[in-house]
Amino acid sequence: MFLRAIEDGGFVGNWSWLLTSDEQRWSLGFFRLLGLDPSIVTAGYDLFISLLHPDDRERLASPHEILRGHIWPSATVRLIRPSGELRVLSVLSELRVSPEGRPLAASGVALDVTDRERLRQALIAENRRRQSLYLTTYATTYAVGTNGTHEFPSEMAQVHGLALQEISQNPFVMIIPEERVGFRDRAIGSLTPHVRFQGTARERLANGEIWQFRIIGVPLWDEAGRYRGRAGIKYPVHASGSAVHATDVPADKQIRRALEQTVRGEHLRAARGLLDWSRGTLAEASGLSLSTVRRLEEDAERLGARSRHKAVDALRRAGIRFLAMDNGILAVART
Repeated sequence: MFLRAIEDGGFVGNWSWLLTSDEQRWSLGFFRLLGLDPSIVTAGYDLFISLLHPDDRERLASPHEILRGHIWPSATVRLIRPSGELRVLSVLSELRVSPEGRPLAASGVALDVTDRERLRQALIAENRRRQSLYLTTYATTYAVGTNGTHEFPSEMAQVHGLALQEISQNPFVMIIPEERVGFRDRAIGSLTPHVRFQGTARERLANGEIWQFRIIGVPLWDEAGRYRGRAGIKYPVHASGSAVHATDVPADKQIRRALEQTVRGEHLRAARGLLDWSRGTLAEASGLSLSTVRRLEEDAERLGARSRHKAVDALRRAGIRFLAMDNGILAVART
């Protein structure tokens, strides 16, 4: 039933070729996958190959190679449907041979992985953007594991002229010596699951320049309320006092989620007051129950609960901003 369901959706299909009689069969799902009408098109391996992107056709065995007993077990190829639509297929193929080694039949299954491939390409592009951003603006996001190890983009090592492994284990090495100990003691003192850290420090770059950076580290919790380390933002503050705004740092779901988890009941109550909202209004705007809003405002809900993010999102849409101040206070404002 499951296989039929995904075939009906046009996500998977199979083909077979009985070489001894030259009989070829395609499942209805394979026709749908290729964008072809089974009532007017005859199954044929050569037709399948002709629909592939010209640069990808050699990733699958040609009809001549299959007849000679050669086949490529797996490949990812681009398909161009007759409509012009581009899809990405993951193809698994096999060949059956006689005891003497003579090819008897070939078959295969194809799975539409277009969305997965698009996601992979998007992640690659986002990672490149994140890396190039640090090279040009020195702004980035980072993560800290529960063991204290920092995860930084490799470009940070290039900018600061230090080994990536060294700064991952000891990020304070980037700070100029006269500020290093004080900043390190403050940062380590805040590495408890319930404390958000924010501070500024001057760091030396590989070219000898000294830049001041604002560094924010926020605890991160999963939906079950388990501590999962920290997420952070690092961006430069120029001599004029202006800074690369946090929204200019590459989009990062972890840091956004971590920052929203610092919103407590007092902040929600203050935000409602600025909007002149009742608890019921917030419940309706966020799609939460009144009892859930009450638990959030009484700090009785888990730190990683989805309800907190829904409430924050509803307030943000209404014009509320939660601002992290340098003294560690989370301020609430209305735009």
